[in-house]
Amino acid sequence: MRISAEISTGTHIDSMAGRASEAPDVFPGRWVGGVALVAGPLLLLAGALLRLPFDFFFPAQLAAFEQHPGVVATSYALFAAGNLVLLPAVLLLAGRVAARSPGWGLWGGLLVLAGTVARVFHSGMDHMAFRFADALGARATEAAVSATYGSFQIFSVLNVAILVGWIVLAIGAWRTRVLGLAAAVALALTSALPLGLLKGTTVLSLVALGGLAFALVPMGVRELLRRPRPRPAVVLRWTALAVLVLAAMFALGQAG
Repeated sequence: MRISAEISTGTHIDSMAGRASEAPDVFPGRWVGGVALVAGPLLLLAGALLRLPFDFFFPAQLAAFEQHPGVVATSYALFAAGNLVLLPAVLLLAGRVAARSPGWGLWGGLLVLAGTVARVFHSGMDHMAFRFADALGARATEAAVSATYGSFQIFSVLNVAILVGWIVLAIGAWRTRVLGLAAAVALALTSALPLGLLKGTTVLSLVALGGLAFALVPMGVRELLRRPRPRPAVVLRWTALAVLVLAAMFALGQAG
């Protein structure tokens, strides 16, 4: 029961020395947060690499979808999943910063969360564009996207958060020593990731996502390796439960 509670809450107890961990325990805990810190950047990188062969702008992305639907759909699905998984990772990182500097943790965390939610919204727009391409063809969809590209939507307000959020959080992480200088600079590079509807991959995209992975993946590994660690049998049980829950959610989502 004690180990199960540690997995669900991320509680860290130094039973040998009787001291609290140097890293404060914040939502969503080191297990969920650690996995998210590792998986989020890698999913984003995988999605970006799959669309690397295609031109950056939306007409070429729609044409690529028409010619290579499986590759392009997988690319955008991985990218959307990466942004979703990144949310608990940001919560953990911002919580670590806020424990030592509330202002930097609060504003850095809020800005990055808002920007990441906006990217999830953009992924929904991408999905709808591809569904129109399925129904109407790439040329008709291109014309519709071109005619409505500059239309206002409420998430446009968050474009500034997308651009500056990672810089603010990176400065906070460096000032509080949650991240070293190199990792903080790499995290700030994430702000260079292009945003908007049906965007492809450029060298700048890979630099930005490479920086994100360089900053967050090692932190995630450290979180997962901190003591005490659960027994392998406990990890397997919780992993199996998570897979079953995700499978059930997927089935219910498809049925709806």
